[in-house]
Amino acid sequence: MQRACAAALLKVGVTVIHNPGTSNDDQAAIKMIQDLGATVEFKKEELIVSSKGLVKKSESSKGIEVNCGESGLGIRMFTPIAALSSQEITINGKGSLLTRPMDFFDEVLPQLRVTIASNQGKLPLVIKGPLTPSNINVDGSLSSQFLTGLLFAFAASATEEVTITVIDLKSKPYIDLSLKVLNDFNYTITNNNYKSFTVKPDQKLNTSKVIDYTVEGDWSGASFLLVAGAIAGDITVKGLDINSTQADKAILQALIDSGCRISIQESQIEIASPLKGVSGLNAFHFDATDCPDLFPPLVALAAYCNGKTVIEGVSRLAHKESNRGLTLQDEFGKLGVEIVLQDDLMIVNGGNGLNGAVVHSRHDHRIAMACAIAALKAKGNVVIEEAEAINKSYPDFYKHIEKLGALVS
Repeated sequence: MQRACAAALLKVGVTVIHNPGTSNDDQAAIKMIQDLGATVEFKKEELIVSSKGLVKKSESSKGIEVNCGESGLGIRMFTPIAALSSQEITINGKGSLLTRPMDFFDEVLPQLRVTIASNQGKLPLVIKGPLTPSNINVDGSLSSQFLTGLLFAFAASATEEVTITVIDLKSKPYIDLSLKVLNDFNYTITNNNYKSFTVKPDQKLNTSKVIDYTVEGDWSGASFLLVAGAIAGDITVKGLDINSTQADKAILQALIDSGCRISIQESQIEIASPLKGVSGLNAFHFDATDCPDLFPPLVALAAYCNGKTVIEGVSRLAHKESNRGLTLQDEFGKLGVEIVLQDDLMIVNGGNGLNGAVVHSRHDHRIAMACAIAALKAKGNVVIEEAEAINKSYPDFYKHIEKLGALVS
């Protein structure tokens, strides 16, 4: 949804976004494209975006300011896009985003003729372009989202073929998703085995032609529902694209390895806990380096699996809404689940049952959802403090698990 908003801002003309999201991150993206020059209209189940390109001049004496809310993707994707403007723009956020490192922009944007002032590598950022695409080397080890922002900005503004060379790219599936969205909006980018990306000049297409884009169902949010089914099913989950490039589709492999009952069909996924008489769910080994957002639902699943589950990629968790490795260890510890952090590994000792307890979301949407799923077969009530954190990505989450039979109050 956020990528579609960005592409709709950059493409001059009208874009109709079907199945638009309503989360806090989605609303922040919509507000940002409005602040950067697009007009937006909601019509039934559609979001109609009209764009003449990025804003040229602010009507306010304060200049242009955009706020990314708490969206990590938002700040990293929209900063290079905003830098396409020749106007000075202040980019800010709130909550945990204010403490997350943005040194990448301090290093890279000046190489693209953009002036930038940051708060010692953190928000707010004050930038002034216009960004000029050129051959450049970037570090992809912290987050693929920085590369996503450059790909969008380059695609919309390159006047000649340019190449972004990437060192140690993490979370490759998220780049696949970005490339797919850009391709759907008729941009041409060649992926050179994730080592570099060649951006071809934008073909000035007929701007009178409306672009129709349908937002896929979200595998990140659905991963919690699927784990709920494995723990306490039977349930059916619809609305997911089995052929999606989304990284978090990888949850399916963990579910299969856990031994739950699962039927993956073109239009739906049916999932349930093992049959009575079977020993239960099995511990599994999973590499989440390229899909770190799966750690919370994977821990909820592992808590109910017999034995030691090993999840790789803990180093990817430090700069999320919370330090998720430590947060998962602390909050699931309150539920009676022992989690050991060992170098880049998380070891979850599962299958011993979960206690009722009072836990805290740490203002992290995925921690709140993971605790809720873990509560489904706990021995007592689980109280989640700051439970509204789910609004960041999945505002209907509690309604949906309630619809599936969970008792939520």
